[in-house]
Amino acid sequence: MAQQPAPAAPSNAPAPTPAAESNVSPDAVVLTIGDQKITRAQFEVLLSALAQNGRPAVTPAQKRTVAEQYGELETMAQEARKRKVDESPEVRQMMAIQADSFLANALGKKISDDTHFTELDLRSYYDSHKSEFEEAQGSHILIRFKGSGVALKPNQKDLTEAEALAKAEDIRKQLMAGADFATLAKAESDDAGSAVKGGDLGKFKQGQMVPAFDKAAFSLPLNQISEPVKSQFGYHIIKITARSEKPFDEVKPQIERDLKPKLTKEAMDQIKAQTHVTLNDEYFGSAPAASSGPQTLPAPAPAK
Repeated sequence: MAQQPAPAAPSNAPAPTPAAESNVSPDAVVLTIGDQKITRAQFEVLLSALAQNGRPAVTPAQKRTVAEQYGELETMAQEARKRKVDESPEVRQMMAIQADSFLANALGKKISDDTHFTELDLRSYYDSHKSEFEEAQGSHILIRFKGSGVALKPNQKDLTEAEALAKAEDIRKQLMAGADFATLAKAESDDAGSAVKGGDLGKFKQGQMVPAFDKAAFSLPLNQISEPVKSQFGYHIIKITARSEKPFDEVKPQIERDLKPKLTKEAMDQIKAQTHVTLNDEYFGSAPAASSGPQTLPAPAPAK
């Protein structure tokens, strides 16, 4: 007969009252799981380990829940050892892989924690990557062609690339002759999101747009009408009205936030490069041009 689930505790049951920690000695046993006894000091090492692995900090009121969960986990593990589950070659291998994965993640975190910047470091990065902090403001008119990811308007003809280019060139001629950009954008642009705003894209950072558009937007003289610029979406007529560069003091927190994981990855890539890994092609087959299959081993998580 299947065991019946225990009845749920009433919703108005009082929460457990946390003990006064100062009254509990570090050597006092606070948790017993079978024959295993865990002291306060050992349990707090466990809490610290959980916190260092991205878990939220445990409040005093949550400690009992963590202890109960750990007790359940360790109970199952003890039973597995009694049944010699841990002696299986497959289980031993997976335990070793999980241990290596944990070590790799711990290494990434240590490298990240040990990476520090001076004001000079941050300023140097800013000076050599100023393009990353440029913004542009402008508008565009998009003329889509067959194969574009932009949806056709109702009853709209699906133009070939040549037809779309001819239409874009005609629109540019009208603009150069004095036609209003916003009026033409509302009537002709296939970018529904910006068309209703007269083609206005607002502000955008360098690298935020597709490459061809981005290149034109950050090189086109202000307030000039671009030649048709081709992207996977169609042909763009672009007009940039302003460009600016964010000052160092404004982007300094962003540089600190972005630079640490970047340098951590570079350090870990350097470690990988120091160890040569050789695969037997006779057994594994020749290396593919690019690997796109699912991972079968737990990979180290990027350090934050």
